[in-house]
Order: sequence, then C-alpha cells, then structure tokens
Amino acid sequence: MRPHTHTKAKPLLPVAGKPVLDHVLDCLKGLDISEYIFITGHLKEQIEEHIKKNYTFKARFIEQQVKDGTAGACRLAEPYVHEPLLIVFVDTIFDADLSVIKASEDDGIIWAKEVEDYQRFGVIVHDKQGHVTSIVEKPTEPISKLANIGLYYIRNHALFFEGIRYVYEKDLKVKGEYFLPEAFMYMIRKGAKLKVLGVDGWYDCGAPETTLESNAILLKRRHAVKSPVTETKIIEPVFIDKGCAVEGCVIGPNVSVAEGCTLKNAVLKDCIIDRNSTVKDVTLSESILGEETFIEGRSREHRASLLLGDHAKTWLR
Repeated sequence: MRPHTHTKAKPLLPVAGKPVLDHVLDCLKGLDISEYIFITGHLKEQIEEHIKKNYTFKARFIEQQVKDGTAGACRLAEPYVHEPLLIVFVDTIFDADLSVIKASEDDGIIWAKEVEDYQRFGVIVHDKQGHVTSIVEKPTEPISKLANIGLYYIRNHALFFEGIRYVYEKDLKVKGEYFLPEAFMYMIRKGAKLKVLGVDGWYDCGAPETTLESNAILLKRRHAVKSPVTETKIIEPVFIDKGCAVEGCVIGPNVSVAEGCTLKNAVLKDCIIDRNSTVKDVTLSESILGEETFIEGRSREHRASLLLGDHAKTWLR
C-alpha cells in the first residue's frame, strides 16, 4: 500500500468512510472481551493515539521490534493471555458470526473463505467432521479452495503457545519468518480439534486493487452524503463526509471522500480520497489519494488513475 503507508499506519487507511481498523473492531462488538492487545510496528504511535481517542475498552500495546512473522507477533502477547483468545489480522474486513465461540467446545476455530485463485493463499484441508487436518501454503494442486483469512479463536491457549515455542525451538521459518500454521499443526498432532468455519464476506485491504474492490462492496451498506453539494450528480454508492465543498461534479459510483475535501468540476469513479484533499477539473477513476493531496487539470478531459500519498501535488496540463 505504499506510498500511503509511508505516512499512515496500514490499519488506519480509510475504506468506505472510516479506517480499516474501525471496520474490524465493529465486527467484534457484542463479544465479552476482557482486553484488546494490539501488536504494533511501523507508525505504532498512530495506532495508540487512534484507539485512546476513539475507544474506551481496556487496551494494551506491544511493539514487535523484530519483524519475525505472525507467530512472533502472537508470542509477544503470551505473558498477558490467561484465557481463550481471538486473533484478528487487521488488513482484512470480514463478515462472520463470532457468537459461535460462546458455545464452542473445540480447542479452536479457524475461519476460511472459499476462493477460486487458491494458489495465492494458504488453504485449509479438513475431515468429514470439519476439523483441520492440514494447512498448505499456496498449493499447486486444488486440494482445497478454503483460504486461511487470518481470523482465529483459540480456546486451548496453553497448547497454542506451546506450539509457538515449538516453532521457534525447531526454527521452522518460512522466508525468514515464523508463521501460525506450524503452531496449529503442532496442536493437531497433540490431539487438538480445530474447527473450520466459513465467513459470509472477506474484504482484503492489503493492496490498492483489492482495497478499491472492498471499498465498493462496503459502500453498499454504508453510503451517505454528509455535506451539501452544488450542481453535482451523485451516483450511489457514495460516502462524502462532513465539511466538504462539492461543486459541479459527478461523484460515483464507489467513491469514498473523507472530511474537509474540496471537489470542483471533477468526475470521480471508484476512488478513495482522504481528508482535506482538493480535486479540480479532472476525471479520476481507480484512484487512492492520501491526506491533503492536491490535483488540478485543465478540464474534465484530463483522465487519470492515481495512487498519491499524503501532501502530494499534481497538475495535469
């Protein structure tokens, strides 16, 4: 997601009118969570500030100073985990009924989504009872189309951390990092039952093209125009936040505009525009603009698809 992640922590990138992290936290509402543990890294202070400013739940922040993979991230939380835990990756948004964990008697649950391009993912193979038998990274043969999406409930937390220690003791690295599937396979070899459950939706926000796709899907349930518009055609779904000045434009479909933006004589389609940006006299599609960006053309005849980080300035002549 560079250049956007040069200046903004990846979980705070906007999609459908709010940060990815906020979409994920919305999915956890209604659960009895005693503490949220955030494993942070690049621009960690932004995550801490955002959580402290917008949420009142008990939160702990741990910096992963050595980037040694997802198993390494979870390993940092072990001293603070004394009960079942939920592990959530924050570059994907999901639709899943998490209330099932309340009645679960399995050692854990791994959520998955059936995909056609299974070669891109770690896929999950399960038995007739729906319990994991193996996790295969980027298979060449279609042994399974259930992609591992990065959402896990771990009831047997003691065995889980034992599995992580095993991964480190045996130095089971993949491309220099330690990952969770090896810890899960350790649990299974020790007799653990990890249930596979599907999700209704899985919206990747880890690359520009998939972020724009996710933005389009999520806007269908979260579209609103919170600022007055003048001589402007709105083609839903569109989200325009408060404090924007919009004049003489065609906006949509699938456009998300953060607060404080100025849009004049512009045509926008399939775009995400972050706060306090200005777009004038141009046609943009499939574009993601950071905060306080400035784009000006000579007329709507200027067409472009742009990925611009914060504070970028562009003139189309």
